[in-house]
Amino acid sequence: MVRNYRIGRLEQEIQREVDDILMKRVRDPRVQGVTITGVEVTGDLQHATIYYSILSDQASAAEKTQTGLDKATGLIRRELGSRLSIYVTPEIKFEQDRSVQYGNRIDQLLNQVKKANQNNDK
Repeated sequence: MVRNYRIGRLEQEIQREVDDILMKRVRDPRVQGVTITGVEVTGDLQHATIYYSILSDQASAAEKTQTGLDKATGLIRRELGSRLSIYVTPEIKFEQDRSVQYGNRIDQLLNQVKKANQNNDK
């Protein structure tokens, strides 16, 4: 139980620090507007998957953002190592969080159904 609590705290701290690093230290224009939505750390604290979302729905923007984040991984990991008080800094990997886009798509579909129902009632 204590182990899960520690992992959860570490995930929150990594999320907070990576968000700060992206805003203040990373100068790459490809990573502007990136929002860190979550972090998953493995049980042995060796690997961390950082989930992010972007405002654009275009595939080309997503690829550019992923490339920018991959390029900045070394800097981000080095900064995390100096900011966190843990023995080994986990290897980090960025993955796009598609839940925001999925939620937007569901909203669009619900609005279409609502409009269709209103038109049928008239």
